[in-house]
Amino acid sequence: MKTLRRTMLGAGALMALVFAACTGGQQPAAQLTASGLDPVKFDTVVNGDSVKLYTLKNQNGLEACITNFGGRVVSLMVPDRDGKMTDVVLGYDNIAQYADAANFGSDFGASIGRYANRIKNGQFKIGDETIQLPQNNFGHCLHGGPTGWQYQVYKAEQTDSNSVKLTLVSPDGDNNFPGEVTAVVTYTLTADNALDIKMEATTNKTTIVNMTNHSYFNLNGDPTQPAMDMELYINADTFTPADSTFMPTGEIRDVTGTPMDFRTPHAIQDSLRMDYEQVKFGNGFDHNWILNTKGDDTQVCASLYSPKTGIFLETYTNEPGIQVYTGNFQGIDGEQDKVRKGGVKYPQRPSVCLESQKYPNSPNVAEWPSPYLNPGEKYYSHLVFKFSVK
Repeated sequence: MKTLRRTMLGAGALMALVFAACTGGQQPAAQLTASGLDPVKFDTVVNGDSVKLYTLKNQNGLEACITNFGGRVVSLMVPDRDGKMTDVVLGYDNIAQYADAANFGSDFGASIGRYANRIKNGQFKIGDETIQLPQNNFGHCLHGGPTGWQYQVYKAEQTDSNSVKLTLVSPDGDNNFPGEVTAVVTYTLTADNALDIKMEATTNKTTIVNMTNHSYFNLNGDPTQPAMDMELYINADTFTPADSTFMPTGEIRDVTGTPMDFRTPHAIQDSLRMDYEQVKFGNGFDHNWILNTKGDDTQVCASLYSPKTGIFLETYTNEPGIQVYTGNFQGIDGEQDKVRKGGVKYPQRPSVCLESQKYPNSPNVAEWPSPYLNPGEKYYSHLVFKFSVK
């Protein structure tokens, strides 16, 4: 059975996720969110830290629900072409399933760190020292290791009705990464119907940082069905090919004449050609594209459109690359039996992730944008998901 793309918690780490009710008795009834979430199901304690659900709204009626467990987007309600409010992200409707990685877990909606995506053989160098990280995905380190930041509790401060600030202090040696890192993720619902995500970090020792948001988007309004009829655009002339373990080879390849060419928007399913080695290796798309935007977060780097609902998502970032993942391992290998948010089960490829980033394995490729962060410097990554209809 093929190993799932998502990071799995080991048995020891899972045992460390100890829950306690915030009150000893019956909790008071809570008003449901517009997406149908019950905040009580997120009100608990994980590893001694309080976890809650935070609801953001803008003046146009958009709603984003965020939990400080993993800094996750749990739901995101936007209008379709008929004005119907639609939840466009996948996930769960309670904190227990998010935290129980061995049985349920995924990176649904998470603020990924300390290093998003893969590091070859879990190794990189600082000076002459080789750092060995956990090898939790085909012998590589994926998404910061088995207890990456998506399984940690951020300290939350809801500054106003449309914004929440999440802070995490990652200790020196966290999953063997050097340096104590203070990371801040700020989610804001803006007046122009965008979910604006600012990710910042500082360190007291040279380390590597590469953060992203890992929301799984389904703009069709029905996650019980595959979503590869959504139309994808990627503003990129080149991409970084990967081997059969999803690790970039170090090559940079032109997309021209390949299924990797999304410079003209089209249905994803039209390019899912398993006769092309890269698509076959990924069981679909799970690749890093090198963006033409070159760090300009005022230019659209990628977009997604649903002809069914008219919902149009434009993505902006200051990062040099974007990982596009098409939910290739959802709905298979036992995943099809898991009950998700709203009581539904997901099929294969019900969603698309648009993960802004430094290129995978960039600590080990000198010519690629550097993920190294030194004391006195500030890491800053900006990612915007802007919604409209057409």
